[in-house]
Amino acid sequence: MSQDLRVEIKEAIAQQKIEFINLQFTDILGMVKSVTIPVDKLEEALDYGIWFDGSSIEGFVRIVESDMYLVPDLTTYAHIPWNEHGVATARMICDVYTPDGKRFAGDPRYVLANVMHQAAELGYNYKVGPELEFFLFKPDQNGRVLPIPQDSAGYFDISTDYAAHVRHEMTRALRGFGIAVEASHHEVAPGQHEIDLSYGDAVHTADHLVTARVAIKAIAQQHGLYATFMPKPIANLNGSGMHVHQNLTNLLTDKNVFFDPTDSYGLSKIGRQFIAGLLTHAHGMSAVLSPLVNSYKRLVAGYEGVKNFEAPVYVSWGHTNRSALVRVPRTSRDRPHTTRVELRCPDPSCNPYLAFAVMLAAGLDGIKQRLPLGEAAEEDLFRVDPRARGMEILPRSLGEALDALQKDEVIQTALGPHIYERFMEAKMQEWESYCGYISRWEIERYLHIF
Repeated sequence: MSQDLRVEIKEAIAQQKIEFINLQFTDILGMVKSVTIPVDKLEEALDYGIWFDGSSIEGFVRIVESDMYLVPDLTTYAHIPWNEHGVATARMICDVYTPDGKRFAGDPRYVLANVMHQAAELGYNYKVGPELEFFLFKPDQNGRVLPIPQDSAGYFDISTDYAAHVRHEMTRALRGFGIAVEASHHEVAPGQHEIDLSYGDAVHTADHLVTARVAIKAIAQQHGLYATFMPKPIANLNGSGMHVHQNLTNLLTDKNVFFDPTDSYGLSKIGRQFIAGLLTHAHGMSAVLSPLVNSYKRLVAGYEGVKNFEAPVYVSWGHTNRSALVRVPRTSRDRPHTTRVELRCPDPSCNPYLAFAVMLAAGLDGIKQRLPLGEAAEEDLFRVDPRARGMEILPRSLGEALDALQKDEVIQTALGPHIYERFMEAKMQEWESYCGYISRWEIERYLHIF
């Protein structure tokens, strides 16, 4: 199989006149890293890997243990659908290995593959479909990026959606990478957009997500715009989320194991237990799914006089209830394969490999422990006080989220000790730095009073 794929790739390289190959991977924060090789070095890279210094990568290794090498995944070959300076370039996503020939425990792609293997041992394949939201801003005349939306359109608007053609080009670029797009549209806030990626197994969908973030930024830049996946770039407007639809299928038959036609919600016992696992570990996952200080400016509970901005914060589930943390979208009875659950708290700044890994680990724990699923919440949680129903609220800051992660052994185990320790270290530094920062809000509110 791999030999046949090698031949196909060689033929594609010749046809596309590729001169360079970008060998890509991600650090623990989800930032794409790349080593570029001339195309005539590809054969050597496939046979022996490409060595690099891992000590310079966020969360990888210490300087005394820096040597590592990249092994390209043949299935991820793609011609980059825009040529910078007229040079035809392709990319391949790589797995990271240590000098002794073992997968590197600090490689986020390996972390997800490891949890996927655990699901496979139970007979399941994990599939996801993410909805990627982002803002497009206009740089000022000096090229500085300011939170200035490039339009004043709203949800699904057409006449005032000036970047519709830009989204079309983004979709075309994603298709050039072999990434299928379900839909795209303008989102609620001015300058806010959404591109939904098609369902697929979690590892390759995570590959598609990290590629999509790079491609969307590149296409925006070509149009004089700046694309940002910052969760809450503008106060008093909706933030950007990354809702993730997910289910488990039978590894042998590809049959959706979440579906049960006799259940009032169309959910099997396994589907209900999976949701229970997501809810049980919602607090522990939060720092991974919403990893920035800024993430918690999006995840705010609405109350009298304060708008919620449609981001779910209460640990709850419902059917078509978009205020619930976990939603079970309606599906046609004659399409059981579409039965899925939607987790609505993640945001697009997360590392997709780690996010999918902890979501799957949480769901599998629900199945293994046969966790019971409580009563569904079908009322609008944005307009009532869910605390009166005893609902828990998600962490309200990155600090609270890190505290919750320190108490959740299931999520820690999914990340593995290497990534868990380095993720905590990086995020604690971020949180402590923020806590010591004096904001403009504090100056304007307190300086003239006290």
